[in-house]
Amino acid sequence: MGEIRNAERTRKKILEAAKEEFFEKGYNGARIESIAKRAGVKKQLIYHYFNGKDDLINQIIDHFVSAVPTGNLTLPTKPEDIAAFRLKVNIDHLKDFLKYTAWEAVEKMPKDSNGDETRKKVLHSYNTDMVKKQEEGLVPKELDPALITLMMSSLTVYPLLYDNVTQMITGHTLEEPEFQEKWAKFLQEISERIFRQEE
Repeated sequence: MGEIRNAERTRKKILEAAKEEFFEKGYNGARIESIAKRAGVKKQLIYHYFNGKDDLINQIIDHFVSAVPTGNLTLPTKPEDIAAFRLKVNIDHLKDFLKYTAWEAVEKMPKDSNGDETRKKVLHSYNTDMVKKQEEGLVPKELDPALITLMMSSLTVYPLLYDNVTQMITGHTLEEPEFQEKWAKFLQEISERIFRQEE
């Protein structure tokens, strides 16, 4: 029983070290040697538990997404509340992961190496939620649900990832609680205009 516990503890230690390495350096910059050093284990031990970098990043993302409390992935009933809600979830729970995803924009990534299936499932659930809201008459029928999801993602992720550009434009960053509040309020106001239905 003790061996199983030790093996699980070692595996968790490797995953945590790998998460730090990937989130800090991106997929291409991450090195198995560095992960081993961070975890305080021999490199060969990583290969005992994982089949290399692809397996590690997929398991990290699966674990990361499953660790986010489910309430944070359940969207509000009113569509005009979704953007501000997603901004808060991104700031409170997904900031490090989202910074990792910025590497995807500048690196050539191996296919299916970034927890694609897990991430698609979450993002497609947002599309499905929007379709449901359209059927309930809460969202204008002429708006494409996938484009709404893309818009919400852009508005709730960009200021979080690009502090320097956000500061150049507004004089503030999302590190400042007052600006977080101001941006959330702006998202709410814009959403109310987008989703307002003609009587």
